[in-house]
Amino acid sequence: MTFQVNPVPTHLENKHVFELFSLKGKNAVVFGGSKGIGLSVCSAFAQAGANIVMTYHSTPCKDTAVKLAKENGVRVDAVACNVGDEQSVANAFEEIKRLHEKIDVVVANAGIAFRSAAEECTTEQWEHVMNVNVTSIHRIASRAGQIFKQQGFGNFIATSSMSGTIVNTPQKVSAYCTSKAAVKHYCKALATEWAGFARVNTVSPGYIATDMPGYQFRKDWEPYVPMQRIGLSTELRGSYLFLASDASTFVTGLDLIIDGGYTII
Repeated sequence: MTFQVNPVPTHLENKHVFELFSLKGKNAVVFGGSKGIGLSVCSAFAQAGANIVMTYHSTPCKDTAVKLAKENGVRVDAVACNVGDEQSVANAFEEIKRLHEKIDVVVANAGIAFRSAAEECTTEQWEHVMNVNVTSIHRIASRAGQIFKQQGFGNFIATSSMSGTIVNTPQKVSAYCTSKAAVKHYCKALATEWAGFARVNTVSPGYIATDMPGYQFRKDWEPYVPMQRIGLSTELRGSYLFLASDASTFVTGLDLIIDGGYTII
């Protein structure tokens, strides 16, 4: 296999390490940025100096965008987008391109949780999970990739899950596990395809305290987590910032698992 040559970032050699983690002057888009993990990512990026476009579907976030912008002295825009709909994603990208001449980072974070025994999961339910959790990643990535290729640079980060590596219990989540494994492997393939002009990585959270369904199982989960607790969305901020920043310029194709040690036992 022959890869396109990616320039060596010699301009970073004399930068202070704190500068490497800075996103000042960069424009970042976070799909599914209105709550939970996505909102923590938006907050981290804004604090690091990036201008943000945060997309939302069921949870409007224009007031949150105004607050983040004011607190951090950056530009923050809220754009409506249903990642499960082709036209909605296309419209969102048109708006994003109108807002910013360049896009440095795209985070594909939107997704859904779903629980059902395999023998009870209908084809329609299966296809819905795959559409929102997997096909949406391609909808976003294909458009981001066109922009990155034209620019000659870019950074794509998708939210997968430790469920793409292990199988959860006691909840029955075969469709969800399959979707997250697909996200992880799709992004590894993208990392090779885009090696000449963009980096591609995934973050795979473990059990995190959000409003996603399944939180009622936390007492069943905690004994299997070596740290004996579930995580906070704020504890994921550093992983996304690392991958979005110049601190990780030689990192691509990585699945960064943040799970309190769950997957090592």
